[in-house]
Amino acid sequence: MANVLVVEDDQFVRSALIRELTERSHTVRSASTALDALREVSQDAPDVVVLDLGLPDLDGAEALKMLRAVSDVPVVVATARDDETEVVRLLNAGADDYLVKPFSAEHLIARLSAVLRRARGRSAPPRTCQVGGLRVDLEAREAFLDGTPLDLTRREFDLLAHLAFRAGQVVSRRELLTEVWRQSYGDDQTIDVHLSWLRRKLGETASRPRYLHTVRGVGVKLLPPA
Repeated sequence: MANVLVVEDDQFVRSALIRELTERSHTVRSASTALDALREVSQDAPDVVVLDLGLPDLDGAEALKMLRAVSDVPVVVATARDDETEVVRLLNAGADDYLVKPFSAEHLIARLSAVLRRARGRSAPPRTCQVGGLRVDLEAREAFLDGTPLDLTRREFDLLAHLAFRAGQVVSRRELLTEVWRQSYGDDQTIDVHLSWLRRKLGETASRPRYLHTVRGVGVKLLPPA
């Protein structure tokens, strides 16, 4: 059975969902606002979230983006919006599935079961990586170069980890802003400054790179030294 977080501001609907899920032996927590939901997920991530879009403090689509910024917990969106464009937008924003209101308890349970099966079937992503003499440990938030610990700021570590776990791939500046800085827009100079600091700690420069290679007009690629 699963630990389910129900995010629904309508007390009647929320109570009904809690009752139906509890009767099927699920452990259920609930939240009536987006901020409460974010707090619940951050403090103790559930197995799956049922997310209503009509929340009082924040539009559900924005809440979904914020949830995705802090967790990869499966999210099933419950919405009265059946417009195809809106549904596609939600799926692209990180929803794992959606239900159009009104829906039956049986329909909800079936969707949750399918999402949970997919989530449990995924192999756990690696938490450490090695690229040449560079090793990054996400759990300990530590990085080593040729066995020597690197003294990195929080942002420098996040930037290095994002690139290291995508070694060999060109990572765009937009992706760095979105995934590392958690911003939809920003100044490229911010990225350049942090890359410069990071290069210095890796013992390289932009003109003489060892690990961090700029792909002009596209982004950055991390490679092992030749």
